[in-house]
Amino acid sequence: MNFFEVFQTLSGNVWIYGGTFMLVLSILVFVHEWGHYIVARMCGVRVETFSIGFGKELGGFTDKNGTRWKFSLIPLGGYVKLFGDVDPASMKHEEGTEDKKTKKIKPLTKAQKKEAFFSQPVWKRSLVVFAGPAINYIFAIILLTGLYVYNGQPVTPPLAAAIMGESAAEENGFQPHDLIVSIDGKDIHSFEGIRREMMIALDDKKHFVIERDGKIIDIHAAPKKVEIEDRFGFKNSRGLLGLISPRHAVKVSNIKKIDGRSYDDPDKVRAAVVRKMGETFTIEVERGPETDRLTVHPLSENNEFLNDAEHDEFDVLFLSSRKGNIFVEHGPISAFIHSIKEAASITSGTLEALGQMVMGSRSATELGGIIRIGALAGDMAQQGMIAIILFTALLSINLGLINLFPIPLLDGGHLLFYAFEAILGRPVPDRIQEYAFRLGLTFLVGIMAFANLNDLMQLIL
Repeated sequence: MNFFEVFQTLSGNVWIYGGTFMLVLSILVFVHEWGHYIVARMCGVRVETFSIGFGKELGGFTDKNGTRWKFSLIPLGGYVKLFGDVDPASMKHEEGTEDKKTKKIKPLTKAQKKEAFFSQPVWKRSLVVFAGPAINYIFAIILLTGLYVYNGQPVTPPLAAAIMGESAAEENGFQPHDLIVSIDGKDIHSFEGIRREMMIALDDKKHFVIERDGKIIDIHAAPKKVEIEDRFGFKNSRGLLGLISPRHAVKVSNIKKIDGRSYDDPDKVRAAVVRKMGETFTIEVERGPETDRLTVHPLSENNEFLNDAEHDEFDVLFLSSRKGNIFVEHGPISAFIHSIKEAASITSGTLEALGQMVMGSRSATELGGIIRIGALAGDMAQQGMIAIILFTALLSINLGLINLFPIPLLDGGHLLFYAFEAILGRPVPDRIQEYAFRLGLTFLVGIMAFANLNDLMQLIL
């Protein structure tokens, strides 16, 4: 898509794309700030403001504890302002309060100091700050656990339904129906797991353990580094091994060659395919302006309808099981354990991808901003509730992870200063903190500007 096509798509579905993005973001911001809020309250700290958004207040209420809960004009974030802090970022604190009548600053009383955030011991301040990112992880794990218990864990078996021609998989001897058991010693339980490992691998050689006809085989192969462009025009790099998912099927009418022999009649193609059922052969499939060559081994029991012109799937060749996707049932404990594993896998994958950007093996242009996240949110909404839940969990984990980075202004930056305070026995000097916060602000604004400009440039160019 070019910029105008993307704009037309997004503007024509503003409630789907914009609405979904704002809803998911607001929920995650609320969850994050509620983590700070509830732990602050548990530690005896007074919370002055709980805001979803920044800037001018649009509406809200004040609860019995004196906390102002409000929605603000700019909805891209939120904050909790703790008593005694000058600003929501806890960059500075005040030693007094303004008298409403005289407008003079009065020193804090002992009771007020007891409720002020800055006067709390370092371990309490650390808990309050850590609670935001922590509850993002907890929220994601709760979402995934609930999904796995009530709906089952959506899983595509780690099975090669077919092998792409001229791919790393073909060059290294992978065959249709190979089951991927592990990659570099890491157990693989789904095709999504293979994709995730290849996305991070880029072109590094990996050790694959596969099961073929009941035998265990070792293959060492390096995927090919490719640049993938989604339908909006956003680009990202990943390793392409060349295995086709069990969810993949082929239209018989799009098959142009079988074992190198050309066909121009779909009925002859269908007859040739039926004769080769249960065998390994190659097909060339027309996909728009491009043609893909695949090595396949379709099974007759999954394609019984190919000779039934009245069947709805008469023109569909299933390369593997017709189900493709399965839902693994879990009890509460099993679901909880798998949710933690999924959160850990997403975290390690994100960190590795960011490390590759720093080292230069992955382009920094893959950093996405508001437009890209909004586009993903809209796509997930169109796929259904399961996709939205998975997307929300993914975003919550990444929000928690990013906030733990030791960058001043982020929660991780505060925790870094508290760690120095605990080691030194005194706070880091205000002057150093102020310079650090300024650098952190400059860095974060620069990253946000780069990511959003990057989205625009990829759409325009």
